[in-house]
Amino acid sequence: MHVITDPAFYAVAVPAVLLTSISKGGFAGGMGVAAVPLMALAISPLQAASIMLPILCVMDLTGFFTWRKFCDPVLFKRLLPGALIGILIGTLMFHHLNEAIVKTLIGVMALLFALNFWLKGRVRAPLHLPPAASAALWSTLSGFASFVSHAGGPPMMIYLLPKRLEKAILVGTLTILFTTINYAKIVPYALLGQLSVDNLATAAVLSPLAPLGVKLGAWLHDRINEKIFYRLSYGFLLLTGIKLCWDGLVHLHG
Repeated sequence: MHVITDPAFYAVAVPAVLLTSISKGGFAGGMGVAAVPLMALAISPLQAASIMLPILCVMDLTGFFTWRKFCDPVLFKRLLPGALIGILIGTLMFHHLNEAIVKTLIGVMALLFALNFWLKGRVRAPLHLPPAASAALWSTLSGFASFVSHAGGPPMMIYLLPKRLEKAILVGTLTILFTTINYAKIVPYALLGQLSVDNLATAAVLSPLAPLGVKLGAWLHDRINEKIFYRLSYGFLLLTGIKLCWDGLVHLHG
């Protein structure tokens, strides 16, 4: 068993884990997708995703007990089937996926939606679907993106943010949904050989940061009003989209 000891790795991994856990704890996970790209500055993206999954599960366990009472059960049941289908698609396509293209597409979606918010709705998506079809589309994309690079947040935010849910309901529903998604990914990740002993040991070293960040995020959530909360959420979505597009395009042209 070999734990990563490179200081350069921890210089990016510690902020990545803290940023992700603070975001998951109080801001609907808007910056959660930044963890793998940040850690990939020091290690391979595949290894970064493998290390992050157990840590995300620790964060989700803490977040579950903090937010379980605020989950909208009707919305949760509407979104879960599509998310699980997305995980299944990701599992079946794992050896054929071009991660750069996936990151770029998700980044473009996030950018368009965030810019639409800042432009006060003047930009309209050409896709108009019935409510059930819209929920199925975005939840499936979210499950697929979550499986590939833990980037399931932007598609789900694209679907949920226009609903203008009360902020605790939004965070609670997303927290319980992604808890279920991340635990569902454990079996396919293990079967695909992504959860090696070395990666699990490194994840164990970083895991204590997870509950600390989640609690800090919940504390900040209670001290920020709803208007600022939504501005932060869209701001996180914009930054996430820029990062995902940049990573994807660099790899496509690399």
